[in-house]
Amino acid sequence: MSGPDGGRAATAPTLTPVPPMPAAPEPRRRVGIARWAADLAMGGRFAVTGGRESWARTIMTAVGVGLGVALLLLASSAPNAYSLRGERGDARAALGFQTDPVPGPGTIQLGRANTTYRGADIEGLVMSPDGAHPPQPPGIGHIPAPGEMWVSPALKKLLASGDGKLLRERLPYRTIGTIDDSGLSGPADLRYYAGISQKEFAHINGYHIDRWGTKNVGKPQPLNPGLLLLVVVGCVVLLLPVLIFIATAARFGGERRDRRLAALRLVGADSHMTRRIAAGESLFGSLLGLAVGGVLFLLIREFISTVTLWDVSFFASDIRPSGLLAALITVTVPASAVIVTLVALRGITIEPLGVVRNATPKRRRLWWRLLLPLLGIGLLLPLADGFGPGSGSSSDTKAYQAAIGAILLLVGLTALLPWLVEAVVERFGKGPVPWQLATRRLQLSSGTAARAVSGITVAVAGAIAIQMLFTTVQNDSTKETGQDPHRTQMIANVRVETGAQARAAFDRYRGTKGVKDVLGFTEGYIADAHSKEKDRTSIATDSLTVAGCPALREVARVTSCEDGDVFVIKRSGSAAYYDPGADFAKPGAQVNLNMDPSGYTPSATKKLWTIPRSAKLVGSRTDPTGSERTGILATPGAFDVADLDQPRAVAMLRLDPKVPDAAEFTRNTSAALDPTMDVMTLSSTSESSQFATIRRGLFFGATATLLLIGASMIVTTLEQLRERRRLLSVLVAFGTRRATLSWSILWQTAVPVVLGLALSIAGGLALGAMLLKMVDQPLAVDWSSLGAMTGIGAGVILLVTFVSLPPLWRMMRPEGLRTE
Repeated sequence: MSGPDGGRAATAPTLTPVPPMPAAPEPRRRVGIARWAADLAMGGRFAVTGGRESWARTIMTAVGVGLGVALLLLASSAPNAYSLRGERGDARAALGFQTDPVPGPGTIQLGRANTTYRGADIEGLVMSPDGAHPPQPPGIGHIPAPGEMWVSPALKKLLASGDGKLLRERLPYRTIGTIDDSGLSGPADLRYYAGISQKEFAHINGYHIDRWGTKNVGKPQPLNPGLLLLVVVGCVVLLLPVLIFIATAARFGGERRDRRLAALRLVGADSHMTRRIAAGESLFGSLLGLAVGGVLFLLIREFISTVTLWDVSFFASDIRPSGLLAALITVTVPASAVIVTLVALRGITIEPLGVVRNATPKRRRLWWRLLLPLLGIGLLLPLADGFGPGSGSSSDTKAYQAAIGAILLLVGLTALLPWLVEAVVERFGKGPVPWQLATRRLQLSSGTAARAVSGITVAVAGAIAIQMLFTTVQNDSTKETGQDPHRTQMIANVRVETGAQARAAFDRYRGTKGVKDVLGFTEGYIADAHSKEKDRTSIATDSLTVAGCPALREVARVTSCEDGDVFVIKRSGSAAYYDPGADFAKPGAQVNLNMDPSGYTPSATKKLWTIPRSAKLVGSRTDPTGSERTGILATPGAFDVADLDQPRAVAMLRLDPKVPDAAEFTRNTSAALDPTMDVMTLSSTSESSQFATIRRGLFFGATATLLLIGASMIVTTLEQLRERRRLLSVLVAFGTRRATLSWSILWQTAVPVVLGLALSIAGGLALGAMLLKMVDQPLAVDWSSLGAMTGIGAGVILLVTFVSLPPLWRMMRPEGLRTE
């Protein structure tokens, strides 16, 4: 072959490729604030001007961060919301003080007329002014006249509904207006103020006040150690998944972002500059997330004002975070996004022609991951000697120590999860095609899969620990009342002036729909007629109860009983020891029936009655209320209740279970007799009000956290699918079946889920055991609850996986191979 000049062309020398020299580490120059600001601003511009990919990543980050910010704002609003509820409750309080004020122009007479309607508590007051300038409760325009009432909006709606028919019969007043927000604790409050005449007050229990409102006197009652620990750990468990998710959201779209940043290296940017630009891109997404979170918070608080749980509701205006907490969230969330991005880029080399992600993957180190839970255990172990008062340092210090220890232990579980997933998946071998696709993806990027389930891992671990503590605290906070609702369902204390009124009241109950049986007791006090005590308050007294034989058998061990019989209860045990002078009531003894207006002190004028010598001695029996009676038991044929001075009538009511609204018919009868009557529904247990409040708070928080976890996992899964859209399209173009890819996605989710749940069970049991030790309780594990919580955690993730299948199928199209 000839060259251009006719000569023979020279043969080109063969060049042996020289391996590239390793890139020398770039010298780190000192960068000023101006340079940082410029690079961050450039990253922000790339977030909105980088095309659809940039916008998609920015929107996903904003939505993820916004969900977390909304929940943080709600959590920081809880103290303020409860405080505002309490302030309005204190402002409308109408407490009777040690001594009633003298009735006059500036006083008002009140009677408590609370009731219950189909499980809902209704607070009511009946009132009558004593003069021309009575104090006015907050929230109403004027004092209602007799026969009128002010009602809350929720009560007005209930009365106007079809379900309020029985309640309208119980409140026979004309509605003249609604109570405004200043007089209510929340929008769901059922409350009314009714006017009655002074004449009606002569027959009901009433008291006078000269002002509304009260202030808590003294320090609030401190929480017992178990409740305090439950609050501390509950806050940690509920908020930690939120913070983890916000950190995860800041890393959305990292792979595509890093490839875009590689182009900047071609135009002269160094690696440090690209990291600052990446941080600016995340910063913009987090700032946009703050705005999204603020909007979501405003929408959610409007929704919360329409929701009532456990009779607790809040006005939308109550749900607002304190300025300090809102400022802290505003600063911390963007700063966290920047820090997370910079930390994530430490293991990535962005070169001018591509991105290297640990080409030779380094094994994750275990030592520092174990250090975190060990430090947490180290902080919790010293508290095992006791978490309550008198066990060392102050309660506040111990609460902070417990919170930090729980945080370190739970964060340690999150740090251990990526190492555990990596260590397990690298041992996976052969299997079906979906399994091979899933395990290969996990082997290449196990960290992404671990981050997706880290929030649920922490939530389940914390839930297990809380459940162990919750069960113990619930047992301590729930007491046996001694009441027996199987014998009697309701008890009405009827205020009467004569025995005839008591008989009439019992007959009224017997005629009430749904009442199967009435055990009527007419009670009064008797005194020793021959006492040598000069001070009448020192004279021994005892009770006299008049009732039919069926009723007497409920309170005493009566075997044989006929109308006309009298029984004397033998005093024994503590009753005889603490009140030895009260054994004056014996067969054949004379007693004084006259008592002063209080009903407990004998009057100076005596009215004698002789106990029949035929009276039988019987033993006492615990009645349905859990108490035991003493004194004299008489049947109506042996004693005329009209002879009782200052009588009291008690109706023990047995309801017909076949009548659905038997309790409501009974309450209607009670309200007709006396709107302020004390009607009690028997229950075998009672619950601490502090525990009930904490339980409500934990329920609200757990519900919100679970919803956030579900939403966050949907966002995370969609982000991962978007990152792999082109790869999925390639596989489909080469003939891979959709079912194969769907199963591979399920396996990719299931493996980290199983490992995360196993880790959460171990960590949750360890934390729960230490919490129980701190409150000096034995280790007790409710395995059914543990299984239920684990199942809920797995169910949430599986549900998210199935929800992600429709977008997965849309992405598995050949059109996904198109690029810009």
